[in-house]
Amino acid sequence: MMKKIVVLISGQGSNLQALIDAQQEGHINGKISAVFSNKEFAYGLERARKANIPAHWLDAKHYSDPAKFDLALQQAIDHYQPDLLVLAGYMRILGSVFVQHYIGRLLNIHPSLLPKYKGLHTHRQVLESGDKEHGTSVHFVTEELDGGPIILQAKVPVFKGDSETDLIQRVQVQEHNIYPRVVNWFTQGCLVMLDNAAWLDAKPLPLQGLLDNHYTHSL
Repeated sequence: MMKKIVVLISGQGSNLQALIDAQQEGHINGKISAVFSNKEFAYGLERARKANIPAHWLDAKHYSDPAKFDLALQQAIDHYQPDLLVLAGYMRILGSVFVQHYIGRLLNIHPSLLPKYKGLHTHRQVLESGDKEHGTSVHFVTEELDGGPIILQAKVPVFKGDSETDLIQRVQVQEHNIYPRVVNWFTQGCLVMLDNAAWLDAKPLPLQGLLDNHYTHSL
């Protein structure tokens, strides 16, 4: 049975588009049932509409506190009875009650090689630190910010003279490659979260997840 997927976005939705493309090409054993945003004019909502996917936005200003916003969002999401909730550039911190409601079926992609550079401005931090490698990580979401079990990472090189824009573009290529793959693992029933660890094919993954080594193909 195909799994129901709900995607949360805040901006351009390039990872959402990668998921839509993968679904249309038969690479995901699931269907994106809805897309939600906290931004009315997020372009990702237009991507959803073009793919005939229900697109919604909720304005946090209409709620007296973050917990009430989270509850309204949760109720709207649950209307679609999702098997999986995917954060794809959702730039709002979710409260513990919301996270616990979806624990084990909530994924995020973060533009760094976690556990390095949690939070914002990861590309800037990489350049300021003089790192030779950068990358992206897909992980299960827990109450710890960017701290849930890591599933899959992809590395990219950092070249002399790189700008933040250079790194963003290089990392996004890998995000669009690995995120649909992880979503498919989950929808196939191969990927689960048990005892605060990621398990693939009934085996626990290492603390830093699996590593995709094919970044040279995109250079």
